[in-house]
Amino acid sequence: MSESGHRGGRRGVSGALRDVHTAFTQLTFPYPLRSQALGQMRTTSALQQLDDYLIPRYESLDAPLLAVVGGSTGAGKSTLVNSLLATNVSYTSPIRPTTRRPVLIHHPDDAHWFDGERILPGLARVRKSIGDDISAEGSTTEVEIRATTRVPAGMALLDAPDIDSVEVDNRALATQLLAAADLWIFTTTAARYADAAPWEFLRQAARRKIVVAVVLNRVPSGAAFEVRQDLSHRLADVGMAQAPIFTIGEQQLTADKQLPLAAIDPIVGWIRGLSEDATTRATVARQTLSGALAELVRTGADAIDAARDELSFHIDLSRRVDDAYAAAHTRISEATQDGALLRGEVLTRWQEFVGTGEFIRSIETAVGRARDRISAFFRGKPTAEVEVEEAIETGLWTLLSAEATRASSEVDYAWQRETPARQLLAQIASQQRPQAALDEACQRAIRQWQSAVLEMVRTEGAERKFTARMMSLGVNTLGVALMLVILASTGGMITGMEVAAAGGTAVVGQKLLEAVFGDDAVRRMAKSARKDLQTRTGALLAWHAQPYREQLAATAPSATAPDALHDALLALQRERKAEGLTS
Repeated sequence: MSESGHRGGRRGVSGALRDVHTAFTQLTFPYPLRSQALGQMRTTSALQQLDDYLIPRYESLDAPLLAVVGGSTGAGKSTLVNSLLATNVSYTSPIRPTTRRPVLIHHPDDAHWFDGERILPGLARVRKSIGDDISAEGSTTEVEIRATTRVPAGMALLDAPDIDSVEVDNRALATQLLAAADLWIFTTTAARYADAAPWEFLRQAARRKIVVAVVLNRVPSGAAFEVRQDLSHRLADVGMAQAPIFTIGEQQLTADKQLPLAAIDPIVGWIRGLSEDATTRATVARQTLSGALAELVRTGADAIDAARDELSFHIDLSRRVDDAYAAAHTRISEATQDGALLRGEVLTRWQEFVGTGEFIRSIETAVGRARDRISAFFRGKPTAEVEVEEAIETGLWTLLSAEATRASSEVDYAWQRETPARQLLAQIASQQRPQAALDEACQRAIRQWQSAVLEMVRTEGAERKFTARMMSLGVNTLGVALMLVILASTGGMITGMEVAAAGGTAVVGQKLLEAVFGDDAVRRMAKSARKDLQTRTGALLAWHAQPYREQLAATAPSATAPDALHDALLALQRERKAEGLTS
């Protein structure tokens, strides 16, 4: 960097530009929304502009100006470059496209500015001498560099591919090179100047406040005034009324396939006028730099909007998963506390377990005699409580499996209605839980919960040193009774409404538990066991939703990147205003 580059607080803009660069690299656009292509294009364009022009130009304001000779197919760009230099450095041919590898020509004293990767770091350097052969060979991933004293010091010319080339890579490179330029020598013809492609680029140049000279080539005799006047009006309409227009009539090329000197002498004088005056060069560089900074902010705003669209869509997809499985968890919670599961098979097994209504009445009047009858009942049928436990397991398994499947179906339906999410569904299909795996997971969760309930009863009994009542009833019997209380109550104690929902049968289990452990202990155990059941069902649903969440995690755009870029651009605006780099 020159000595002047250290003055005036320029380090602030330099740091801000690099922060903006980092912020752009954090943007991702994983979902094929309408704004995706725009966001990707703006991000790519901004990163190229930062690498190819903004950062290197700001950090080297005294570097030579780079004038890119660009334009439409067959406009005579390479012929113009060869003619301006009075030597052939760029290949010309009627076969299109002609220019594939761009050619950069500079003064020998300026070689150090172009040998490294100060500008266009993504292009490999191919250094050639001015006398070396020229050919159509080359690649759009390279830049050919030649030095000659025919280019004034402080200026470099770059012959770019066609902006409307039939080859995509050529068009992309032409766009990149024009964005890396300090000024344009935009070449068109009397027959092609009104085409749409050139004006899209010229509008970009107007937004960037870049210095542009328009070369109107191959103007038929007698048509120069009319064509030039129309071109002037068009330039004024896009905000480029000050752009100089150089008209070249239809010419017979020299033996070296160059334009006669008289035809290009005004262009040569304009280029020398820019290059020979240091103040003028600095003014051009700062004007283009300032305009490019303003355009970067506009480009960033588009990219931020597109990135936020992606983030909003991602959040919506995630919400659909969260809502579906949260609703399933709520339904499971409600179904496991309103007595609904105590109907059917569970109710039948429990009634077989405790006996008839006369038994229930005996429990209500004499818990001691009930204990004796249950003990006798178990001596005659030792596996009765196991049958009740299995019935509870079956009821819970049916509930969990159905709710998990329902949640998955709701997510699939919601995502299927969003075209950008259909591809995600196709990828998830191979990872979704098969029914057999779901059934096994449900059974495992239920059995683990039942085991935890029995362990809770065993632990509570151990603390009470296994009273006679508990020893006569057994851990399994009390565990089953506790499960029934949980499935028929909300707060650990069965109310009148819940008695009706559970058919009155769970009251028996509650009275048994109270007789053994007391009201407070029963309430505490029921509350703990219910919380454990909710935790295990939540974990089961989370496991079932995992394929959706993993896919979302794999495609998730950064939640902070849009705001980070917004803040970085604001900081850049402050720094450029502080340094006077405003349009």
